[in-house]
Amino acid sequence: MQRDLIGLRVVAVHAHPDDEALWTGGALAGVAMRGADVTVVTCTLGEQGEVIGDPFAQLVADQADQLGGFRVAELARSLHELGVRGEFLGGAGRWRDSGMIGDPANDDPRAFIHSGEEAEAQLAEVFSRIKPHLVITYGPDGGYGHPDHIRAHEITHAAATQCDVAPQRIMWAVTSAEALAAGLADIACIPHAWRRPEDGELATVDQHDVELMLSDAAVAAKLRGMKSHPTQLWIADGNTSVVNPQAASAGLKSTEHAIAVFALSNLIAQPLLKTEHYQLGSGTAITDSASLTAGLTW
Repeated sequence: MQRDLIGLRVVAVHAHPDDEALWTGGALAGVAMRGADVTVVTCTLGEQGEVIGDPFAQLVADQADQLGGFRVAELARSLHELGVRGEFLGGAGRWRDSGMIGDPANDDPRAFIHSGEEAEAQLAEVFSRIKPHLVITYGPDGGYGHPDHIRAHEITHAAATQCDVAPQRIMWAVTSAEALAAGLADIACIPHAWRRPEDGELATVDQHDVELMLSDAAVAAKLRGMKSHPTQLWIADGNTSVVNPQAASAGLKSTEHAIAVFALSNLIAQPLLKTEHYQLGSGTAITDSASLTAGLTW
């Protein structure tokens, strides 16, 4: 692979461990392979997450409340597979997963939704230190409405105005309705107890500025990154793990649009697409609809 991005600095701002792989794993791995310096800033430990599989099910917040620490290790493995660096906003554990709207975790004073100007200043320090040319996060709705995703969007744009050198471009990771539909249509069969999504159940957008075709190496790295989060993701490839000892298998009609089938704790089958999609959030205009980096200078 051509090392044509040496000197480019990229920062991705994500709410929880696993978001870096799910939303942006292909892009981050791809630019890292091409020589870019990539840092993932994770804002919480994902303490309010659910757990797939029985062996570690009692780590959740309303039981042992140890899931956050477990997910630190999952994140470290994912970052390694993607070939990128990572740090926690304000240090590991400064901000707590807020949960969805209405979750009792919303009331915790450390909940990320209450992070205010402190989190903005913390991220501005990261931007001033790294001086990223490109920043990647979520759109104003957080991708699907999670309060922590929305907060990550807010602090990213606020920090970009407060740091020493503003990023040249901020991109929002989104899910293309057209690409998702094509991937779903390619799923031939799903595991027992899983289900297919209902129409409109998965949050998508109709328009995007960049459709990123992932290289084989990048999509493989994304898959490995996702597999690094077994408490949160189940890949239906017939394999088992200590976390998920029950094998799940799915079939694809072709690999034109996707390479695998996965599910979150809701066990809704989704295709692991060979593309990622992004909208321009601010900064330098898009000059190539197939590239996140075209038009940037470094």
